[in-house]
Amino acid sequence: MSAPRDDYDKLEQLLGYTFRDRAILATALRHASWANEHPDDPAGDNERLEFLGDAVLDLIAGHQLMDRFPQLREGQLSVTRAQVVSESGLAAIAQKIGLGAWLHLGKGEDRSGGRHKASILADAVEAVVAAVYLDGGFPAAWDLVSRLFADRIATVEFKGFHDYKTRLQEAAQAKLKTTPTYEVVAELGPDHDKRFVVEVVMVNKVWSRATGRSKKEAEQLAAAEAAFHLAAVDGDELVALRKELESLTPPTPGA
Repeated sequence: MSAPRDDYDKLEQLLGYTFRDRAILATALRHASWANEHPDDPAGDNERLEFLGDAVLDLIAGHQLMDRFPQLREGQLSVTRAQVVSESGLAAIAQKIGLGAWLHLGKGEDRSGGRHKASILADAVEAVVAAVYLDGGFPAAWDLVSRLFADRIATVEFKGFHDYKTRLQEAAQAKLKTTPTYEVVAELGPDHDKRFVVEVVMVNKVWSRATGRSKKEAEQLAAAEAAFHLAAVDGDELVALRKELESLTPPTPGA
């Protein structure tokens, strides 16, 4: 569906927020593919807003989860938040309000179904959160996240925290025929209060990074985030990953 992309009245109704400066909303909806085709537009794309929105969303979702689940420990809260703000979760929210209809995409991205791609939709949600934060301040962003994410926060699953490595391995085998690897990339702090930073690598790509009080906890947190990311991968992106994996797999001797 293509959009009345410059008519933001309906979108503001769906967001429950009226912008004082709609220019920032317009920037939040501009994908890099569109900006590449319009290099003279000084507004650019939404990638910087996406960066800011990710941080704002993490803060608000984390605060609300702490309030809702006082029994959860730090690691459990991190996994739960990762589930709430996962790519698939953000894309679902974008689909619910029809955000894809307002996106400005390059012609090729539009023809290839970019308005329905989870990664593009998730990035747009983060950019819109940042736009509301910049236009209306933290209270406006808090209210927006409360409205859009209420159902996800109310129904989020936090049982089975210690099972995410198994979940990720099963999903990676089913979707990509590969096994995730875990790499400790940093150790932070003194010996009596050390933190371990772990990355999950699949198909020669870093899928997530997490910090924990032990290597085991960091691996679980990283596995959770990677599992949520992998759950959103399908269609052309999945085909491309499988082809890349095949190119990385050495041929069988004698084949």
